[in-house]
Amino acid sequence: MQYVVPFITVFFLTCIAIKVLNPIAQRVGLVDLPNDRKKHVGAIPLIGGISIYCSVLLVSSIVFEQSQLFNLYLISAALILFLGVLDDKYDLSVRVRIVAQVITASILVFGAGLYLTSLGHITYFFELKLGYVGILFTVFAVIGAINAFNMVDGIDGLAGMLSLVTFSALALLFYLVGNSWFILPLLFIGAILGYLLFNLRWPFESIEKIFMGDAGSMLIGLTVVWLLVIGVEANTQALAPVTALYLIGIPLMDMAAIMYRRIKKGMSPFKPDRDHLHHIFERAGYSRKQTLIRITLISIALAAVGVCGELFQVPESIMFIGFLVIFAAYNWALAHVWQILTWLRKF
Repeated sequence: MQYVVPFITVFFLTCIAIKVLNPIAQRVGLVDLPNDRKKHVGAIPLIGGISIYCSVLLVSSIVFEQSQLFNLYLISAALILFLGVLDDKYDLSVRVRIVAQVITASILVFGAGLYLTSLGHITYFFELKLGYVGILFTVFAVIGAINAFNMVDGIDGLAGMLSLVTFSALALLFYLVGNSWFILPLLFIGAILGYLLFNLRWPFESIEKIFMGDAGSMLIGLTVVWLLVIGVEANTQALAPVTALYLIGIPLMDMAAIMYRRIKKGMSPFKPDRDHLHHIFERAGYSRKQTLIRITLISIALAAVGVCGELFQVPESIMFIGFLVIFAAYNWALAHVWQILTWLRKF
């Protein structure tokens, strides 16, 4: 009951926040309008991220052990949330977003003094230590995680479901080593479930639909990377660096693949398009619900492999090679998706 009550509380607080913020968002124009890329109907409030942050902030300030590290996380989260709200409202340029994300990453690296010092024994023969290069590596990791979850937020429920998978795995790994930070992903799970109630309108189709917005997806990406760095660098390590690849496998692979294809076409890697994994599923004839279920199941499978590798102490080099094989197969499948579908339809 010690953790059930905060979990239920953050769920209901998120729902209340959504109900309170909905008319305000409509009034100030914080809404998502349909266009060539966005096929929804009507103006949808972009308040999921704000609601999640407010509920998690309130509950965590009561149940979480207060520390400078936790306060710095809240500051960086507030900053990235503010950036996301501005982006939702005014569609900021890529340059402004990246600069703000670098500043946010600096709070983790220079404020909290946390950065990746090693990538573990992914080379098998020796530990790949980063030293001070880890500072730059961590900044890029923060930017990458923020944008990975931001880019994957393309259909109803997808960013929410993928983040539920990641937060569940992180909560388990932190709990198993007795790290109190497991409470934060637990609270995010409760808050995101509250958001999904409105975003997917399940089981009540009569309730108002909302979107997470860039504020929500970037907040989730930032929180995930904070937890990953803390989990890797803690005195009692909760996970190996290579395990992180599995926990955010789908957002990471989708971002890397889509940016590679855009650069190959001579486009900006940040220019929006309709070539993400969920778009490919839809063009293959799957409904959005079917697409959501299939991608979520793939994400669960990847996270399960990562957690099992951690629990059974599979050598990091094998886990790293395994992820590279999965990523190569992922890229090959996307490049030959139509041939694969044609072949499958014969059976």
